[in-house]
Amino acid sequence: MADGNNPAPPSLASPLQRHRYAIKSSVHNTAASRRREQAVAIGKERREALMRAKRVCRTPLSGSNEVAVEDSDMVIDEEKSGLETRTAQAVEELKACSSSQGKEAQKKKTEALRALRRLLSRSEVPPIEVAIKAGAVPLLVQYLSFGSSEEQLLEAAWCLTNIAAGQPEETKALLPALPLLIAHLGEKSSTLVAEQCAWAIGNVAGEGADLRNTLLAQGALRPLTRLMLSNKGSTARTAAWALSNLIKGPDPKAVNELIKIEGVLNAIMRDLEKADEELATEVAWVVVYLSALSEKAVSLIVRSHVPQLLIARLLASENLQLLIPVLRGLGNLVAGDGYMVDSVLIVGNSITDQALASLIKCLKSDSRVLRKEASWALSNIAAGSFEHKKLIFTSEATPLLIHLLTSAQFDIRKEAAYTLGHVCVVPAGSTDPPNIIAEHLVSIINGGALPGFIHLVRSADIECARLGLQFLELVMRGYPNGQGPALVERQDGIEAMERFQFHENEAMRNMANGLVDKYFGEDYGLDQ
Repeated sequence: MADGNNPAPPSLASPLQRHRYAIKSSVHNTAASRRREQAVAIGKERREALMRAKRVCRTPLSGSNEVAVEDSDMVIDEEKSGLETRTAQAVEELKACSSSQGKEAQKKKTEALRALRRLLSRSEVPPIEVAIKAGAVPLLVQYLSFGSSEEQLLEAAWCLTNIAAGQPEETKALLPALPLLIAHLGEKSSTLVAEQCAWAIGNVAGEGADLRNTLLAQGALRPLTRLMLSNKGSTARTAAWALSNLIKGPDPKAVNELIKIEGVLNAIMRDLEKADEELATEVAWVVVYLSALSEKAVSLIVRSHVPQLLIARLLASENLQLLIPVLRGLGNLVAGDGYMVDSVLIVGNSITDQALASLIKCLKSDSRVLRKEASWALSNIAAGSFEHKKLIFTSEATPLLIHLLTSAQFDIRKEAAYTLGHVCVVPAGSTDPPNIIAEHLVSIINGGALPGFIHLVRSADIECARLGLQFLELVMRGYPNGQGPALVERQDGIEAMERFQFHENEAMRNMANGLVDKYFGEDYGLDQ
């Protein structure tokens, strides 16, 4: 992130910079860095709140002949020692029959693989460490070789999938298996085998950047993308999930390559429009990382039908697991390319009304993530034209944002404050303070927003404190009949600004002291 004391010049501003500059030129944050931060944050939220980045495979893939695991088949904690013993025995049995030949030997190999797979699938905490120490991975790699039977390939890939879902060092144990797992994504393998291998690769990619880079260097991106283009729902879903893990960065090289692959954008649009919510969720995550990490991808996506499809999903669904990536992707697009606000979300078009309605819906949500993301998206729309500002101002969004500013968690208050600030101003020249929309400012102040902005001034977060000071400057400069300073004083705004009198941040110190001197100097109150 750029140094807060040295913002980039407006002439070089990216779309998000242009949005953030709408309040005052010292407000920074580049589009790329902000979207990358959001991508990292949502990755954490995704793992912790919705779905783990790595997934244990407990049930057979759609189309498999294997019987699904019943809840009664799950191994309970009290059986842990027995489970570990049986796991070690299963690996030994696999070793014993690995060199045997003949039809009966093949049957025994398949049964041994299935026994190990069931042990790795039927525990809340699978005995992965025991299996690795017993030598399971080299054996499984052997059974994953081309020439093994379909059943053996599936069982071996399933075992590796669940081993990859373990702790970091356990996932790294799969390094010898990666070339074959990637090879089975190709057309020489059945769809079932390819899908199971994609699941394993998704678990490996979910472990971290180093393993993602290894997978990318070994050529996993293109065959995994081919699977996402599949017409089979479960295959496309597994591949999209694995792909989102593979491209989540922080290096943008993978997303820049992905967006250039023929058919990707069409597949994304197809699945966002027609797929069930599970597949649409995974595809939406792909959009999140594409739009977070690649300017080229953003440019292509906003000029496609994807924005309309995201808005339609956001408006129609109540599924939180789907809404979060859909809203994040939409927010990235709004922040990432001025074309999105200027040429897609045109005021008066039905798509714009639908977008606003969907964002208001999210502002009302019980989900903290949705409230924050909706506020962020609105802040960038509000930094558009006067018509965009008026659209938001006259909608139900404004009282909701004021409520969030004064009562929500800190990160939500900041995004709400940006939106409300943008609604009150229109840019002037590159070096001039913004022009104030007095009607909007008065209404927002009368709606109870001023205490929320003064609270931001007291924040330890410099960006928030700066935002609060900027809004106080608007109030004191632009509130009708010169009443602004008195309004700020009544809310203890002078005391809030004076905390910067000797602050270590020179820009903040000068800004706060300048405002106090200008509006509360020797002549203050003489004409009252």
